[in-house]
Amino acid sequence: MLLKEYRICMPLTVDEYKIGQLYMISKHSHEQSDRGEGVEVVQNEPFEDPHHGNGQFTEKRVYLNSKLPSWARAVVPKIFYVTEKAWNYYPYTITEYTCSFLPKFSIHIETKYEDNKGSNDRIFDNEAKDLEREVCFIDIACDEIPERYYKESEDPKHFKSEKTGRGQLREGWRDSHQPIMCSYKLVTVKFEVWGLQTRVEQFVHKVVRDILLIGHRQAFAWVDEWYDMTMDEVREFERATQEATNKKIGVFPPAISISSVPLLPSSVRSAPSSAPSTPLSTDAPEFLSVPKDRPRKKSAPETLTLPDPEKKATLNLPGMHSSDKPCQPKSE
Repeated sequence: MLLKEYRICMPLTVDEYKIGQLYMISKHSHEQSDRGEGVEVVQNEPFEDPHHGNGQFTEKRVYLNSKLPSWARAVVPKIFYVTEKAWNYYPYTITEYTCSFLPKFSIHIETKYEDNKGSNDRIFDNEAKDLEREVCFIDIACDEIPERYYKESEDPKHFKSEKTGRGQLREGWRDSHQPIMCSYKLVTVKFEVWGLQTRVEQFVHKVVRDILLIGHRQAFAWVDEWYDMTMDEVREFERATQEATNKKIGVFPPAISISSVPLLPSSVRSAPSSAPSTPLSTDAPEFLSVPKDRPRKKSAPETLTLPDPEKKATLNLPGMHSSDKPCQPKSE
């Protein structure tokens, strides 16, 4: 298990970002989706929790095979998706990622929003007071993003909002900018497979950090698009965008429901109170098993059988008959 706490400051208020994050998530998901890959929305509906109160429950499938590194693509099926379940009790949210194909893999994210510049060192005392973790500040203006995702129009150093007058952020902006808020994210990554755990958990945290940086940059750069929206308007935008995204990636589920009546019993969708435990299956997938000792392959057969002059000239190799087709090399 690898635990990190991310702190991302924004030149917004917590109340403003309530609309901004919903708009950003929907638009970002639609932009990043393509035929066969992207984010499919399975459910999106109101939800009530006895402890956290009224909120919104969403379930999504994130198809991302082509976005995996080459060493990961070699061991996962071509049709591969991660299930995302989120409980939004803004300004507190819980998000879980699991994959049935990888039963020992999970990501658990708890998020809290406050109107400060990331100075609350005790915000997760109830959730992780005694857990050792690294605190990582993410600067939406000055931190580098992967070049393929860079857009000058979404660069806070260049962008200036017409509606709010905010933008063109410079180094050190967090020390003096008003308003300012911080998104605190406690991220737990688990991949409990011997020999792969450290590599996978570190890779996942790198991906999570990049996504957080890009998403928060976009939320601010798109502020003029969502700043005047009401909650009803952003929910309607969310519904329409989700349906368009589902069609874009090639799935046609029932219409997205954003209704006042939950579609699933609360026992099925009840929010977790802590990080999820490893799924019930204890056996790692076969491809992740530690390889057993096996005889070294040889470059040539040990013996050759010469053709019988009395018979049709053939060359018989061990394990191959005249009707056999040559083996095709395995793709990496």
